[in-house]
Amino acid sequence: KQNQQQQQQHQNKSQSQIKKPAQKPSLTPPNKLSALQQKMQQKLKGARFRWINEALYTTTGDKAFEMVQGDPSIFEEYHQGFTAQVEKWPVNPVDMFIKQLQARDPLVVADMGCGEARLAATVGAVHTVHSFDLVAYNDLITPCNVADVPLADGAADIVIFCLALMGTDFLKFIREANRILRTGGELKIAEVVSRVSDVAAFVAELEGQGFKLKHKDTKNKMFIMLDFVKVRASPAKLTANPGLLKPCIYKRR
Repeated sequence: KQNQQQQQQHQNKSQSQIKKPAQKPSLTPPNKLSALQQKMQQKLKGARFRWINEALYTTTGDKAFEMVQGDPSIFEEYHQGFTAQVEKWPVNPVDMFIKQLQARDPLVVADMGCGEARLAATVGAVHTVHSFDLVAYNDLITPCNVADVPLADGAADIVIFCLALMGTDFLKFIREANRILRTGGELKIAEVVSRVSDVAAFVAELEGQGFKLKHKDTKNKMFIMLDFVKVRASPAKLTANPGLLKPCIYKRR
């Protein structure tokens, strides 16, 4: 019996001396992406944003509205990519419009192509701001094609297009702005400089749609700011050339 106990102790000691193989450390922490995976994910997001951006600039307002209503995630993906671009800008034209409105007495404002409706969220306590875009990103926004918004004729004091003249039929947006503006009301436009190859021709077209240029700001190297006043209704017939604004398409990488 003593021999059996000694043999058992020897066996246990031998087994305890056997080295177990070390567990390999996980290359990717749980629920986290590696640096390479993160880089690839960002590239995919960037490619998706460029595709959506190009689609919105090269189609009509009706088709863009139909596209994002069929898949609202498109709008969210676009604005995520757009927000990433905005962070690189020295100034955001939305901030410039907000500053202008903060110095004004109460007005009725139509924010066309409003994005996340930051204008309404910031100055809505003072002004009545109607926010329109393709999708109701939040409760402040009415989803629609901005060529056909649910406002009565002459209901607005100011109409704003902040980087929102995106469709190939953007002049229909301008005509809708004319419809909802009272005579003497203001049309404010901010556009990427590279889109407006002929500023004089662009201004002339809008003046042909019933507006009069009051102020032009070209000091910013990225954006042109144009202020118009409505002096008459738009003509019954639309004969304009939509090529007045180039599509804003990002380079493929």
